[in-house]
Amino acid sequence: MAVAETGSGGRADADAPRVRDEAFADAVAVVSPSREDGVVRGLSEAVGGPLGDHAVSGARTGRWWTPARIIMALAVVVFLLHWLQKSPCQDGAWADYEQYKRFCYTDVLALYYAENLDDGAVPYLDHPVEYPVLTGFLMGIIGLPVHAIGVERPDLNQGQAFYTITALVLMAFGLAAIAVTLALRRRRPWDALLFVLAPALVVTATVNWDLLAVGLTAFYFYAWARERPVLAGVMLGLAVAAKFYPLFLAGPLIVLAIRTGRVRAALTTIGTAAATWVAVNAYPFLFAHEGWSRFFELSRERPVDWGTFWYIGKEWPFPLRSDCVEGHQCLGLQPFVDLSRDIPALNTLSYVLFGLCCAGIAMITWLAPRRPRLAQLSFLVVAAFLLTSKVWSQQFVLWLIPLIVLARPRWGAFLVWQIAEIAYFLGFYAHLLNLEGVDVMPESIYVYISAARWLTLALLAGFVVRDVLRPRDDVVWTTYGDDPDGGDFAGARDGWWIDRSRLWLHERLSDLVDRWRGPADRASAQAPSA
Repeated sequence: MAVAETGSGGRADADAPRVRDEAFADAVAVVSPSREDGVVRGLSEAVGGPLGDHAVSGARTGRWWTPARIIMALAVVVFLLHWLQKSPCQDGAWADYEQYKRFCYTDVLALYYAENLDDGAVPYLDHPVEYPVLTGFLMGIIGLPVHAIGVERPDLNQGQAFYTITALVLMAFGLAAIAVTLALRRRRPWDALLFVLAPALVVTATVNWDLLAVGLTAFYFYAWARERPVLAGVMLGLAVAAKFYPLFLAGPLIVLAIRTGRVRAALTTIGTAAATWVAVNAYPFLFAHEGWSRFFELSRERPVDWGTFWYIGKEWPFPLRSDCVEGHQCLGLQPFVDLSRDIPALNTLSYVLFGLCCAGIAMITWLAPRRPRLAQLSFLVVAAFLLTSKVWSQQFVLWLIPLIVLARPRWGAFLVWQIAEIAYFLGFYAHLLNLEGVDVMPESIYVYISAARWLTLALLAGFVVRDVLRPRDDVVWTTYGDDPDGGDFAGARDGWWIDRSRLWLHERLSDLVDRWRGPADRASAQAPSA
């Protein structure tokens, strides 16, 4: 038996399972969710029960309608449904708060006018833009030609044309993200069905430009899984240039590189990502610095946003405040109310809490009995950001859907979380109508719905942590025998420092316990017996 290198960052046995072996992957039957997922198994009883032991896998029957093609066809249908859901708002004639009453508001259409694209303003150069550079570039690439055509054709509804083209581009990135999920899970194609059938995808796909970053992030995962660190870095850098959240995905690369000792590929990816981000941002930074810096200024100055952890505390319906004047309605918990009035302190505390969460994720990576998967850590770090951030827009759910599909493809907790997200989506528009003087529901209901969304995401993160600490529950590792997204980490053994540091920690804890128990043992020995 040939044995590859071991030790610090070394390889496991050469004949160990290798998830990159496509010939091996293709030879194994597709995993049936009705046989491993309790929720799917229960639902399958309505159509005859789970797949039988002697059933032939759809991937091996030679039929044209393979699982991947079925899922991609369903994805097209889902985006068509989203198009229909947003259609009442596409003409921009938002009279009598129609955009809220019909749940079809989209920033894409609103910001065509708010960012002066209808006047031909070049993003960053002529008008500050509140989004990272690649998103602003996309706005300009589509918006400026639309405006130029509109000048020649006054009958053209420029806002509608801008939304239509942008929506098609964003949906293409969404379809690409789904296709990448399928490519990463050739033996588990039905996992991508969670992505496609996520209710939140139907209602938030083009609320903003987030699908651009989601698609680029998916390309990063694919390139890393195929051991192309430079390409992975380019994709990660572009994703960060579109939305800032992919920046946090560098953290899982770092902690896994430390655990395995394989640092070269991770550093190559992170360095390439940084260089790519700098290259994309260079021109507006140098020649339109005021417009470029608007995103960072807004992030720093923005107050507590709707639906966040901080908003829930500030607006909690049971008043626990010391500064309430008699006869006035005072809601919220006093520390949260005080923080909402001190934005620098709020920023600092939210950063500290997020940093502590990241430290906890690093600790989990160290203590886990088996190397955590890249997707698990990536989901946890993005979830931690949303749980502690002062901003949590409705469409941010799109960041998490593909990550949780890769991290924990289980239907039960996923559906509970999605129900909470849809409840928040409906409650959010009711809240906006309340603010406009159209009473829809008590404001306390919106706070409770926001709390439910926060709690269900925290619960989902807890399940992922459990899978990391109890890897026998990880269905993806069970299928592949390794991390299919692991790239350079796949097949790696832990560095020698992992066991030694754990032994050191065990010895220190044992010493502390002995010191604590020593006086108690001596006192027990000196006590007279009955």
